[in-house]
Amino acid sequence: MHVAFLNPQGNFDRNDSYLTEHSDFGGQLVYVKELSLALARMGVRVDIVTRWIDDPQWPGFAQREDAYDDSPDELRILRVPCGGPRFLAKELLWPHLPEFVDQLLQFYGAVRPDYLTSHYADGGYCAALMQQATGLGFTFTGHSLGAQKLDKLGMTAANSGQFEQCFHFSRRIDAERLAMQRADTIITSTSQERFEQYGHPLYRGAVDTTDDGRFCVVPPGVNTEVFNDEPNPRDDALHRVLERQTGETSGPWIVVSSRLDEKKNIGGVVEAYARSQALQDQARLALFVRGLDDPFSRIDTLPGPERAVLQPMLERIEQAEVRERVRFFNIQSQRDLAAAYRFFARRGSVFVLSSFYEPFGLAPIEAAACGLAVVATRHGGPTEIFADGSAVLVDPFDAGNIADGIASALGDQQRLAAAGKRRVRTRYTWQQTARGYLQAIEDKLGRPRPEQGVVGELDATARIAEYLETSRS
Repeated sequence: MHVAFLNPQGNFDRNDSYLTEHSDFGGQLVYVKELSLALARMGVRVDIVTRWIDDPQWPGFAQREDAYDDSPDELRILRVPCGGPRFLAKELLWPHLPEFVDQLLQFYGAVRPDYLTSHYADGGYCAALMQQATGLGFTFTGHSLGAQKLDKLGMTAANSGQFEQCFHFSRRIDAERLAMQRADTIITSTSQERFEQYGHPLYRGAVDTTDDGRFCVVPPGVNTEVFNDEPNPRDDALHRVLERQTGETSGPWIVVSSRLDEKKNIGGVVEAYARSQALQDQARLALFVRGLDDPFSRIDTLPGPERAVLQPMLERIEQAEVRERVRFFNIQSQRDLAAAYRFFARRGSVFVLSSFYEPFGLAPIEAAACGLAVVATRHGGPTEIFADGSAVLVDPFDAGNIADGIASALGDQQRLAAAGKRRVRTRYTWQQTARGYLQAIEDKLGRPRPEQGVVGELDATARIAEYLETSRS
């Protein structure tokens, strides 16, 4: 079987060089990579199809065909030109996606994949165009949907023009609706995602969330070869560096690792720590910020949006006079991240993800696999992931509740760490995820599909305006 993964935004390089350096990268790229690797190891021929970039500010994406080091021969990265050579944020890709599909069709010629799996709104749109041209079936995995982002950002009729200019919600939501309508199967990470996200009023008429034949819940997994709690000699060099940076070899830490994005609410953990003398007495705070060893003196090297997220945190740390109890760590790779998790796990530490909303949450299960106790947002996927009580769930909008949750986890660290590891090993591995996708594909492969007409121009402006008018009145 030959499956193509359509994922135009962000990009994939063999060294995972940029996973935390732009909001278009991050978790969904890890998801596609690890799922593709797992399928390839099962003998499926897999193409990760993304955009070709030849940009000096984003080196590593100029080869049209590429692969990961030590990946199976069945897996390749295909980079398709569209919209010129420079990196473009996902919001700017929409006019160029038909070109992306045309170029991909030319590349494949008569030897096409057997099936498509699409990721994010732009991938879903490309899959619909591919289906129109070839009749190929596809799955759609939204990862996060535009309607939830629109709500979280507080879009209203009064500010809709500004938000539309920045985020192009009309095209994104129309693309999501199109993908939902045309996909053979919609794959979600949790049942909550299926009913809450896809049940949003802006998707009404595109999909029926009660239709079991359209949905398949397939949780993401953890690369257990990297994220585990086994001693690894390759960790030693990094552990020596961390020992020097921490200034001690014992005592728990509160560990936070995510990109500098407002929705990740790292500032909520900083605020919880700054307010709580009890937390300050119990543990120190470790903030992982990739590419920056000393944010207090080097914050000007960060892009503007990341500076805007980090600056208030630095000011709060100074105001609360806890700078000596807070450390920033520049962790460069997935393997170093796992090694750092193991270092802090051996000191009885906890990992915190306090996002305002988290569709799933790979980060906490990666941390749990390495032996850290987990504190996670109760808004989104973690409520289902840790439904067995293997993590402490908190309200991300309440700094006091975050502080109480962290204190509770520190007091129950050994039990939570053991329970979290068991939960990951029994439910959340990429092998299990790959089996779920393969079953969804095989169930629909080769089945006839109804004619659905020509894909039209993407523009949900009127639909969004009506929603804003009714929901805010």
